[in-house]
Amino acid sequence: MSTPSCSSVSLRATDYPNDSELVLRARRGEELALSMLIERYQKPAYALALSVTGRHEDAEDVAQESFLVALEQLDECRIPERFAGWFMTIVRNRSRNLIRRESLRETSDLPRGTRSRIPTPDKIAETSELRGILQQAIASLPEVQQQVVLLHDLEGWKHREIAERLGLPSGTVRSHLHFARKALKGALARMPGGPDLIRKVQ
Repeated sequence: MSTPSCSSVSLRATDYPNDSELVLRARRGEELALSMLIERYQKPAYALALSVTGRHEDAEDVAQESFLVALEQLDECRIPERFAGWFMTIVRNRSRNLIRRESLRETSDLPRGTRSRIPTPDKIAETSELRGILQQAIASLPEVQQQVVLLHDLEGWKHREIAERLGLPSGTVRSHLHFARKALKGALARMPGGPDLIRKVQ
């Protein structure tokens, strides 16, 4: 489902800028602006997701993923002052998608052709090579971004678990993850066969 359309003094944590200002600053890469947007909409996003999915764990997952989608596609919010409506549409759509996936999973038969799941030698070699490329790209990130992306994308930790582990606000963790993924995509794109590499890790 497509994402809906939606000069400067340094921003301080004590400021209370409106959504439009935060969106514009976040587009320029200001991590504090990203964190403030996330903190502002954490509870509304969770509440909406919970009202659709009906489950605490699913609502948390949907809210977290919706923030990542919004941060990665922030340029598509064409009217920054309407960020709230644009973002909550993302939350609602992802909640509905989750419900549809769960419904399909419950009604489908067990997968057939188990033997096809056994990786061939060439697939094993490809996976090993890709892992090495990813490790090299991750090593180029700032240390805190390395920790966040490893814990979230490879270990499967929740944002709040990472926040507790690293002693950071949840919004800051999401911000670091956003910038880490953006940097990794850029690093992979510069390598031979970059577009193919990016598709494989997404």
